[in-house]
Amino acid sequence: MSKIVVIGGTGLIGSQVVAKLTAHGHEAIAASPNTGVNSITGEGLAEALTGADVVIDVSNSPSFEKDAVLAFFTTSTRNLLAAEKEAGVGHHVALTIVGTDRPQDIDYFHAKAAQEKLIAASGVPYSFVHATQFFEFIGSIASTVAAGAEVRLPGALIQPIAAADVATAVARTAVGAPLNGGIEIAGPEVFTMDEFIRRGLAFRGDDRVVVQDPDAQYFGAHIEERTLLPVDGAQIFPTTLAEWLPANPPR
Repeated sequence: MSKIVVIGGTGLIGSQVVAKLTAHGHEAIAASPNTGVNSITGEGLAEALTGADVVIDVSNSPSFEKDAVLAFFTTSTRNLLAAEKEAGVGHHVALTIVGTDRPQDIDYFHAKAAQEKLIAASGVPYSFVHATQFFEFIGSIASTVAAGAEVRLPGALIQPIAAADVATAVARTAVGAPLNGGIEIAGPEVFTMDEFIRRGLAFRGDDRVVVQDPDAQYFGAHIEERTLLPVDGAQIFPTTLAEWLPANPPR
């Protein structure tokens, strides 16, 4: 079985990836600042990657501000790739987002696209897992656009996915051969963005009014109707919003 190092391995996705890989007999290492591995400073990277067959990067920037998020993903990725080459790692798996290759003005997406370019040009065999938005982010999406008792969102389409299904896709990809390309993954249902958030808030008894507003922004940018949807041929995972909500109280 493989030694697989999961950067961001103590977070929402990473902890589930570690659990899934471990259950299948792999040596899965949760690497994060909490465990003494810091991909920004380089602390602990060489030691963690010694003997590793695969590195999975599911880490995330603590800030979505334009310069900060770009600096996070490019610095972290350069450090990881350099350490992987020294250690002879044979597969780099990066969790990224559906829509990074489409015209849009979202700073976070631009930072993820820069990350992808660094990986693709590195010479390290790689795979990208492009995921749609997670069910788990209902509350945070609402909070970013809330104005008093109103939540104003565009009517763009979204096909959200459960974090557990994302973790499954990432783990499966990590134990397969490098794609030197990527897959797209999504949940089974398409909503308008306002409908998705409205249903989530209503189930939780949140009485804020969700309004569809064509002028509303998504993470500081206007988006087209289909920017966040997966392409034809994407891998569709089974968990529906109605199944997920009762099992996942607000964080």
